[in-house]
Amino acid sequence: MRDALRLLPDLLTLLRRLTADRTLPRGIRVRLVLLLIYLVSPIDLVPDFLPVIGYADDAIITALVLRSVIRKAGNGPLEHHWPGTPAGLTLIQRLAGTTRTE
Repeated sequence: MRDALRLLPDLLTLLRRLTADRTLPRGIRVRLVLLLIYLVSPIDLVPDFLPVIGYADDAIITALVLRSVIRKAGNGPLEHHWPGTPAGLTLIQRLAGTTRTE
C-alpha cells in the first residue's frame, strides 16, 4: 500500500493524460473523467477519516476503472502515457489485475 501511495502523483498524471487522449474511445474517457471526479470529491463510499479503509475504497475503484480501461484499450495507451518508472507501471498494472506485455 505504501508503494501505491508513492505512485499517486504519477497515477494522477496518467489519468489526466488518458482522459485527454482523443484516440481513446469516448466511453473510456468518460469513465476516467468520472473516476477523477470521484477521487477529488469529498463524498466517498467509505469516509477518508477512517484509518486504512478510508482510502481503500479509492484504491479499489481506481484499480477497477484501470482494469476496464486496459481491457478495452489494451496496455499500449497506459504504457505510452505513464510518466513514472517501469517498476511503477508494473505495480499499477498488477494492482489493476493485468500484466505488462513484453
